[in-house]
Amino acid sequence: MPGDHAPAELLAAMSSLLLSVRDAPLDLQADGVDRARRTRSDVVDQLSDYILPRLVQLDAPLLAVVGGSTGAGKSTLVNSLVGERVTESGVLRPTTRSPVLVHHPDDAEWFQPDRILPDLPRTTEQGNGSYALRLASTDRIPQGLAILDAPDVDSIDKGNRELATQLLAAADLWLFVTSAARYADQVPWDYLRHAAERSTSVAVVLDRTSDDALIEVRGHLARMMTSRGLSDSPLFTVPESNLDTDGLLPRVSVLPMIDWLAELAADPVARQMVVHRTLDGAVRHLVLRAHDVGDAMDGQIEVAETLFGTADDAYRATVERVARQTSDGTLMRGDLLATWQEFVGTGELLSSVEEKVSRIRDRFVGGMTGRRTRSTEVVEAIETGVRMLLTEQSEATAETVSRAWNATPAGRRLLDAADGPGLDRASRDVRVRAERLVHDWRQGVVELVRVEGADKRMTAKFLAFGVNGIAVAVMVAMLARDGDSPTSGGGSGAVLGRRLLDAIFGAPVVDRLLDAAHADLVSRATTLLESDLARYHALLEAPDSLRGHQTALRDAARQAEYSRHADFLNGGTTS
Repeated sequence: MPGDHAPAELLAAMSSLLLSVRDAPLDLQADGVDRARRTRSDVVDQLSDYILPRLVQLDAPLLAVVGGSTGAGKSTLVNSLVGERVTESGVLRPTTRSPVLVHHPDDAEWFQPDRILPDLPRTTEQGNGSYALRLASTDRIPQGLAILDAPDVDSIDKGNRELATQLLAAADLWLFVTSAARYADQVPWDYLRHAAERSTSVAVVLDRTSDDALIEVRGHLARMMTSRGLSDSPLFTVPESNLDTDGLLPRVSVLPMIDWLAELAADPVARQMVVHRTLDGAVRHLVLRAHDVGDAMDGQIEVAETLFGTADDAYRATVERVARQTSDGTLMRGDLLATWQEFVGTGELLSSVEEKVSRIRDRFVGGMTGRRTRSTEVVEAIETGVRMLLTEQSEATAETVSRAWNATPAGRRLLDAADGPGLDRASRDVRVRAERLVHDWRQGVVELVRVEGADKRMTAKFLAFGVNGIAVAVMVAMLARDGDSPTSGGGSGAVLGRRLLDAIFGAPVVDRLLDAAHADLVSRATTLLESDLARYHALLEAPDSLRGHQTALRDAARQAEYSRHADFLNGGTTS
């Protein structure tokens, strides 16, 4: 005989599987995702409602759920099996809305919310007005057995259908009720087919059948059961009968079922055989469905890779564009070019830098007296140009990514559900952050010049221009260093700036300064753009994270199957 709980290895494996399936992300709109979500929900419900509670309490009463077609007489049958009115049937359809679980008073503890169907509220009040599980205690039912009257599996009410599915999935034994008028309907047979696939213990009840049709209908129903893998399932028939004053069927009509259920309740070995069969089949089938959820995550990973790739590629291209346009002379146009040329002069280059020094020095000296100088105007023009470039590129990239995502169902749904400002625009504070970035970068260039010029501070050229003046020349030379057009950085102004720097530091040092200044600017710009990119990343889980969930789920499913085969229920049979 098994003990009162399953092996620890199996319990741990099923608990791990519950967590893995429950946490499997299926948030992205992909092919088949709705079906995968339903499967995930079904697996979680089966684990939470039946498998884990039953593994923890193998010696709990046998739970027989009475389900079946609309109008088959389930509630009347339950009342008749118990011998008193414990559940109400209605005139209008749908009828049973509040399911009723009938148990012996000494078995009450087994059906508390922490034991089975934990998410279903409990009540002791009669009525069909809610989806709560009504507990009815009576000593007319044998100890070790509980009967649950479930809603119709083919109810016109969606909530009823879903509740019926949930309750049947939590059953050790199905008492599936149909009638001569409904026994061939497709919906009930879909349920019975699933029961056969899961090796669920099933007994079929043919109710409300006239004597004239009983033999023919029973024979046909038996053949249908055999062809659908239910040949070992008991088949009971309840002839059409008048109800007594309490609304119960004649006891003789249901006596075979009463005796059969009583024998199960009284025989621990027989009861556990029913439990083992249903539980083992449920575990086996559930593991397969968990693998289905894992397979469905391939679509999630593919969609995530596409969305991530679209956003990453767009922002990577923008970083490259910013890097190029801050060195190819693109910014050395318009106001910046005019301001710089006015600063250095637009006449013929003098034969030597030294002859130019005194003229330019005068423009810098003004800064020492507090007057606005041409160098200040050049700095402002540079900062404005770089800030506008970063802002415009941020806006354009956000629009590009948003347009690309909107072209896909998954991306469109994510954008629609996003909180905060529209993602077709850059962050609201991008202008402020860009302004701060450029200011900090300019300070960084000044510091580069100060460090590099530490041993040159007493030279005439360095003294003539000062740290700030040389820093301006470095920024201008950097912005135009790769330009080919005379009007975009290759003109006399930019060339003169480079010649001045070469004369002060030497060409190798200037190259190093320009490289460092440009790398610093690109690094800061990358950080700015990545902060906007992060808004898109935050909307969905990364592909690598999804792969991690998928691997964990598949590992948990394999471990559950290994544990089932290794020592299922301390010696119970496996399928």
